[in-house]
Formats: sequence, structure tokens, C-alpha cells
Amino acid sequence: MFHKEGYPSIVISTILFAALLWISTAITYPILHYVPVLVGAFIWIIVLQFFRNPKRVASHQSAIIAAPADGKVVQIKRVSEDEFFGDERLLVSIFMSPLNVHVTRYPCDGEVVYSQYHPGKYLVAWHPKSSTLNERTTVVIRHQTGEEVLYRQIAGALARRIVNYAKKGDTAHQGADAGFIKFGSRIDIFLPLNARIMVNEGQVVKGSLTPIAELG
Repeated sequence: MFHKEGYPSIVISTILFAALLWISTAITYPILHYVPVLVGAFIWIIVLQFFRNPKRVASHQSAIIAAPADGKVVQIKRVSEDEFFGDERLLVSIFMSPLNVHVTRYPCDGEVVYSQYHPGKYLVAWHPKSSTLNERTTVVIRHQTGEEVLYRQIAGALARRIVNYAKKGDTAHQGADAGFIKFGSRIDIFLPLNARIMVNEGQVVKGSLTPIAELG
């Protein structure tokens, strides 16, 4: 199954593939005959795999915070979060390569109490200042315990479009589709200091399936 954000790109790549197949029929030289076919097939497969959207069912306990996206945990540390909380939080950063599933999923159940888009630059996603300088969206969910969890979609050097479905007042359901980031990026999750982190740096996680923390 494919994400709805990818339908235009899938249609365009399919038309391109068909056009290159037609061009290949006019090439009589044996080796060159296959070049347009291989190029078209490569582009088509890359687009299809990028926009894949596997269905997943979150089955964690209510206090568990699930990974909001596929990728690799590249950073776990205590930081100051100034946009919403204005205090220190536990940060878990997940880097998404172009080969990962790029669907953003709600990390927990609760109410969306904050959702803000920020235009910005396109530094590489692992750059230390990308979380404050790059194009990004910030979403805060108030859990039923009263704790608040913030996640931030951050554009990278290749990502040129962030899609965020979360709106203030919405009800978030863990694992549900919350948005999409096109062509590689990063997601930061800011957790209360009393949360128990359940992942390690370098660990590969799956959106909605991997528990990354438990609220205190």
C-alpha cells in the first residue's frame, strides 16, 4: 500500500517509465536498447519504495511512547526545549534515510494541544542546528496522564516538503497517520525527565511498533 502523498509522484514516474519503454523500441542497437528501460525501471522502483505505507497496529500499554517514524536513533540526551516547554526534556532523535518508510505516526494517544509550522533552511538532518534552523513542524500531545510529549518533523538536505496532519484540538491515536516527510529527514521527540528511555543510540526503530520510552 502507498501513502496518498505519493500518488502524484507515482503517476508521473509511471508515465515516465512508459515513455522510456516506448523510446527503447526505437533503438535498434542491442545494448543501448536496454538503457531507457533500466533507467525508467530504477526511477519507478525508487519512487514506489519511498512512498510505501505498511499498515501497522500499535498494541502497547497506554504509558508507552512508540517511535513516530522508521529510522535509526542517532541521539539521546537531556536538552533545553524552548519553543513550547521552556525547560529541560529528554530528547530522542531518529534519522530517516531515503530508504526508510517516511510516514509520521502519532507516538501516543492524547489530545493535540500545539501544532506549529516553521519555514527554514535545508541543512543536512544530522547538523546540530537543523532542529532550530531547518524547515520543521512541532506537535505536542497531552497524554491522559497529563504529561505532554513533543515531536518535531525536521526537513533535511533532500527533504523539501513536510506534511503535517495534526491540528490543535485533534485526538491523537498511537500509530495513526500524522503526516509525511519527503526524501529523508529527522524526527525529534521530547519527553518528560521522568520518562524511562527504552532504546539505545544506533538502534533501528519501526514507527508505531518500537517502544522508545515509558512515561514515569
